[in-house]
Amino acid sequence: MGDSVFFMVIFGFFCHSHSLEIQQPLYGSKWTQENVLNPSDCVSRTTPQPVLNAQNFSVDLRMPGVIPTESDTYLCMAFPVPTNRDSYIVDFIPHASMDTVHHMLLFGCMNPVSTSSFWDCGSVQGTCKDEASIMYAWARNAPPTKLPKGVGFRVGKNSGMSHFVLQIHYGDVSAFRDHHRDCSGLSLKMTTKRQPFIAGIYLLMSVDTIIPPGKKVTNSDIACDYTSYPIYPFAFRTHTHRLGKVVSGYRIRNGKWSLIGRQSPQLPQAFYPTNKEVNVQYGDTMAARCVFTGEGRTSKTYIGGTSNDEMCNFYIMYYMDSEHAIPFMNCMETGSKELFRHIPAEANVPIPVSPDHMNSMMHGGHSSTVKGQLLNSNKEEQVLDQEYHLDHVSAWPGSFLQLGQVSGLAVDSDSNLVIFHRGDHSWERDSFNIQARYQQRSLGPIQQSTILVVDPAQGRILKASGRNMFYLPHGITTDEDNNYWVTDVALHQVLKVSGDGRDGVLLKLGEAFTPGSDVNHFCQPTDVAVDTETGNIFVSDGYCNARILKFSANGRYLSQWGAGSSDRRTPFQIPHSLVFFPDKKEVCVADRENGRIQCFLAETGEFVKEIKKDEFGGKVFAIASTPADDDLIYAVNGESLYRSTPLKGFVISYSSKRILDTFSPNKKEFKMPHDIAVTPDGTVFVGDAGSKRVFKFTAEKLHRSVKKAGIEIQELLELETFVQSKMKQDHNMSKTAATQEKQTVAGKSDPLVKVEEMKSTPRSNEKKGVLPAVITALLLIPLLLVFVFGVFMCWRKNSKSVGSLNLGKFFASHKEYTRQGFDQLSTEGSDQEKNVEDSSDSDNEEYSAPPPLQSS
Repeated sequence: MGDSVFFMVIFGFFCHSHSLEIQQPLYGSKWTQENVLNPSDCVSRTTPQPVLNAQNFSVDLRMPGVIPTESDTYLCMAFPVPTNRDSYIVDFIPHASMDTVHHMLLFGCMNPVSTSSFWDCGSVQGTCKDEASIMYAWARNAPPTKLPKGVGFRVGKNSGMSHFVLQIHYGDVSAFRDHHRDCSGLSLKMTTKRQPFIAGIYLLMSVDTIIPPGKKVTNSDIACDYTSYPIYPFAFRTHTHRLGKVVSGYRIRNGKWSLIGRQSPQLPQAFYPTNKEVNVQYGDTMAARCVFTGEGRTSKTYIGGTSNDEMCNFYIMYYMDSEHAIPFMNCMETGSKELFRHIPAEANVPIPVSPDHMNSMMHGGHSSTVKGQLLNSNKEEQVLDQEYHLDHVSAWPGSFLQLGQVSGLAVDSDSNLVIFHRGDHSWERDSFNIQARYQQRSLGPIQQSTILVVDPAQGRILKASGRNMFYLPHGITTDEDNNYWVTDVALHQVLKVSGDGRDGVLLKLGEAFTPGSDVNHFCQPTDVAVDTETGNIFVSDGYCNARILKFSANGRYLSQWGAGSSDRRTPFQIPHSLVFFPDKKEVCVADRENGRIQCFLAETGEFVKEIKKDEFGGKVFAIASTPADDDLIYAVNGESLYRSTPLKGFVISYSSKRILDTFSPNKKEFKMPHDIAVTPDGTVFVGDAGSKRVFKFTAEKLHRSVKKAGIEIQELLELETFVQSKMKQDHNMSKTAATQEKQTVAGKSDPLVKVEEMKSTPRSNEKKGVLPAVITALLLIPLLLVFVFGVFMCWRKNSKSVGSLNLGKFFASHKEYTRQGFDQLSTEGSDQEKNVEDSSDSDNEEYSAPPPLQSS
């Protein structure tokens, strides 16, 4: 590589992000006193992990208490790889806040510019004397990046990387007005165990983009032919400064564009999972587009190293077979206009990030790990074959419930609803510092009763407890003795609390207000599941950690595990909710940010299955089950930045993985459905942290239906139809015949169409019931003739004529039955009309899909 080209690459590395940002509480908070460390404490230290085997260790790379004096300062510091043997980085954990650090990069090289102390690497000195390979990039409070199992960045003398170089860009030095010393950096989890796959970075980067002032849209295109051994992308990262709206990366093979990743660079600039398995091989083309706007600028904006300049970067983190591993590759060629005429339209659609949306995500501690793919409008046909549909009970609760953010729901052994809420506390942007330590202890514990036992029928409070115990409640589960197993993300603890109203703490797991990742500590744990047979408990841990821990009933640590093996490249991204299936002896996890449900054997933690649907929209917040039907999983999704997927609940078949039913409020909308609970009779409750309320849904018995392209074919049948049709006038008989023909055609065209009788007669008895009905009718004919003759004779004897007798109208008027519902064909739900006597308010409501989320 020529000197000029190499300088451009290094220059590109220097130019990194600046922006507004969704803040995950672990990594996003303003400077606090806890961050002010002694400079000697910031120096790199190698700390072997005592619990794991000797092959595994961790390394902290920190700035040694620096105080930048000018904005847009770049400081670097070198650290030797702590072993002469080949070793592998398998995890990156950042320790920085965007309030202080503009961006952070980690390079690997053989000869750094300096080995004595930190230096100004924003000048011509750069980072390394020889070729530098970038291994990690962080900006905008991005969450940690965990590599797939069996994949690692190889370092050590034999790899050509004997040193790490940490580069930090301090954008605005106003954060240092208090003269604190900065110790930002990152931790590396490493192993000397040989990894079968070696990780690397492929960077597509623009070096010549110019954004005209005031111009609404400017595209920056990069493309290169790939001429090496196959690579397997598993994560991507986008980067621009303030003007970037969307960055998209693709592989082009035989003229077909395959999306690798698409993201708003105004979100946390982390490495997110690629959209699908896309390998890259010799002869493919790698391409990327950044979309900018020059609105608000009065002069041209160039590619540059300050926060007022711009940058267009698309990073691909990949793995290769260890024999052919290349640690770093780049592409800086401007793509041809002819090539980019065929780029998919999605690459030109900005991804809006509204302040309101950012706010709600911050308050809930939500990191954005959606895959950046627009929801395909041509959805698969969805078959709903439930006999029951969950309908919102808008009149519930009958009495007023004063609630804070509703974080957890449970059902006790008496079938009462248990609500866990945060009272006058809430999860705010500054609730935690970058070490995940709670910053609002001065508020004291919540003084209101945080645990409410509620009558599920009317919503009356039966029992209230949990005063002055919790700081930020999260999950709640009841055991067979009606004790409460709760998690508190501020305390970083799991507590077993007596359910007798006395608030006795029967068991504590974790150290209060002390986050950690060993077997004695949690970091913002989210939920608990209880094995009803053994009493063992399972804890999802949680926002900072990505694991499930298993303990005995008395709190003894047993085991732990991570995500399942259906996709070994994707670890948990906030395991948020748990449910235990007693018959299957399995624990299922709502892996929130990955938008999936994963199930494991409770005994061993062995992965069993995964349920992931486009209808989830990229987020699954909570799951629940009911002992009445061990094959059903109830779930609620969450709001996604890139998809207009409605917030709603799902009823899912465990065995077939099919969505059997969806439900949502009729008039109001979900804001942030956070937990879900199901009573033994099938009543579903959803706790909404955004609206601070609980929604109730009951199962109304419906016809069976098939939903295709938004059209629902409804078919109702009643045994008396045959007799009634005989009594109606000719035009009514014609209508009945036409309707029956429609039913027959529909039945032949689609075998999935189900017919349910209005009186709940089983389908299997329908054909058997027709022949007896015919015989009965034939036997009644002589009796009817005698009856008619008798009526006729009486009429003749009567001196006053009362008009003709219409038996069809007679039966119809007494039956008050119409077949209008049988003939209905409606879109997005059921406009069925039934007889007045048998109907209810809920029967006559129109069910429609909830509107798409509105962006501010």
